[in-house]
Amino acid sequence: MVVRTAGVDTAARAGTTGGVDTGTRWRAGWSAPVQRPSGGFEENWAETGFDRQSVRQVVRVTDGGSGARIRLSNRYGTGPLTVDAASLALAGEGAAVRPGTVRPLSFDGASSVVVPAGGEVVSDLAELPVEPLSSVTVTLWFAGPTGPATFHAQAYATSFRASGDRTADVGAGGFAERTHSWYYLSDVELTGGDAPASGTVVAFGDSLTDGFGSTVGADRRYPDALAERLRSAGHSWAVLNAGIGGNLLLNDSPWYGERASARFDRDVLDKPGVRSVIVLVGLNDIGFSEVDLPTYRPNPQVSVAELTAGYRELVERAHRRGVKVIGGTVLPFKGAEYHTPRAEAKRVAVNEWIRTSGVFDAVADFATVLAAPGDIETLDPAYDSGDHKHPNDAGYRVMAGAVPLGSL
Repeated sequence: MVVRTAGVDTAARAGTTGGVDTGTRWRAGWSAPVQRPSGGFEENWAETGFDRQSVRQVVRVTDGGSGARIRLSNRYGTGPLTVDAASLALAGEGAAVRPGTVRPLSFDGASSVVVPAGGEVVSDLAELPVEPLSSVTVTLWFAGPTGPATFHAQAYATSFRASGDRTADVGAGGFAERTHSWYYLSDVELTGGDAPASGTVVAFGDSLTDGFGSTVGADRRYPDALAERLRSAGHSWAVLNAGIGGNLLLNDSPWYGERASARFDRDVLDKPGVRSVIVLVGLNDIGFSEVDLPTYRPNPQVSVAELTAGYRELVERAHRRGVKVIGGTVLPFKGAEYHTPRAEAKRVAVNEWIRTSGVFDAVADFATVLAAPGDIETLDPAYDSGDHKHPNDAGYRVMAGAVPLGSL
């Protein structure tokens, strides 16, 4: 068993890794921002964690390669996390994987690893041909109690749980429990391949980026549609989704993650090969101040000036790292529970600033393309998932079409 004493693999963040994979160049394949354990939204396993159980998770990579590795995070763990075994495979139907593709994962040559509280680990290279826009399955086995689990709440994908060590299983038998969250898994990185990605685009924000309202398990969030659009246009770029449902630009929340400004480096600027980021955040800062939610307190009034200062800070930090920033306008939300005249006035002012300030390198005018005909305050019913603020699958595809590809 490997015990990691350092919290962050800084060499890996720079694009190379220590240990047995020294010198390998790694690229982004898939990523999800991690959150502290919490309930809500729908049933999940974060607060109870795992004990003598395997969790199997399916994710779609936007790049391809001849080898892969995973990154596991114990950022919000209160003690060391023991991962007793792990495997990687090409996804099949449901919890099944494609026969002949299961690869046991190692960590500095060992089959198990201890992740320190607050830290993360990266696996060794696993030789596995992976096609762009294909799905892989990661299975983790915990022989003892993990305690509450660092996770990503709203995955809009199905994860599976079973008793015993199932890391070598090809079939879905035993994986009777399901949830729509990801646990401990924060990244899948790739290497090799015939046409490696020429860079990484990160979509950063709240539930509108995370994919609330999209079809579960169908990969129809707007970053998914953007990745498909880029591939169709001949661009071999990785696209990462760094959205967290409920996330705010300026304030932390136990349910909705650290504020965007606090997680920006970790979830955007430190990703391999990042060249541009699409920022779409602020709706919750505006809306949460209009309602009293048990999941978000206190609910301070946030001014337009505070929001624009927050955007400007993100842009300045990205530019210092040579990363372009595309500003996304805040979508219409009349009819939603926190739409008020004051909230609408803020949205209009913020969007006007995003479009005209010149702070951003480019603008993705999501608000305009998704507004109802003749009513800029309302989400077009053709694109409304039903809550008057989140798009459906068709709306997310329209959002992807509004991103100016030349700006990336």
